[in-house]
This record gives sequence, structure tokens and C-alpha cells, in this order.
Amino acid sequence: MKTQAVLELSDVNRLLDAGQQEAEANGWAITVAVADAGGHLLGLRRLDGAAPFSAGIATEKARNAAIGRKETQAFEDMINNGRTAFVSAPMQALLAGGVPVVVEGNVIASVGVSGVKPDQDVQVAKAAVAALA
Repeated sequence: MKTQAVLELSDVNRLLDAGQQEAEANGWAITVAVADAGGHLLGLRRLDGAAPFSAGIATEKARNAAIGRKETQAFEDMINNGRTAFVSAPMQALLAGGVPVVVEGNVIASVGVSGVKPDQDVQVAKAAVAALA
């Protein structure tokens, strides 16, 4: 039987804090979401000034990174490079900004960010994930 690491509440808060710090250091109003390996929401933080709809998008980006087991940039690239049929996949927010948390080769959680440009969302998500390293 295989065992797998899981996030504790302190880990979720560390991810949210790191995402918030990266966004605030750059003056970005974003929402950051953390999901477990099954894509279920563990934590969400919408910063002052972030658009309300960014909460739903960040949550879906986190979900997709977890269940897709890869950065959501890969899904966006797939669609932009001609695999348009993928837009009919039963997933929402197939956009850059979702990053998995990988421990010992296993995706144990993910971070999703929404609110600024795609590369900036990714920057915040990666900064959050790096806080667990």
C-alpha cells in the first residue's frame, strides 16, 4: 500500500501567506486558492481590490492543477496550439495560474491564482508552492 503526504492547516496557511506576500510585493489584487490532491478547496484568500469572480477562477485553476497533475498552463497551451476540442473537457478555467504541489513525486495539493496577467498569476502560484520547499 502506498502512503502520501497531505497538507495540514499550517501548510495551507503558509501557501496562502506566501501567495499574498508575492502579490502584495508587486501591487497585485489577486485571489489565491489551495486545493487537496482531489481538487477539493482547502483555503481561499481574496485580497482587497480583487474582482469577486477571481475567487471562482482561482478555485477552478487549483482544482484543475490537482486533478490534471500538471500546471494549468499546459491545458491553455494545448488549446491555443490547436487542440480546440479540449475546451469541451468537463473542466472550467483551463487557464494559466494553477500549479501542483509535488512531494516525493506525488501531487498532494495545488495552488490556483487569478486576478492579474497569466504570467503574473503563475508567478504568484509558484511563489506560494516554493514556500513549502
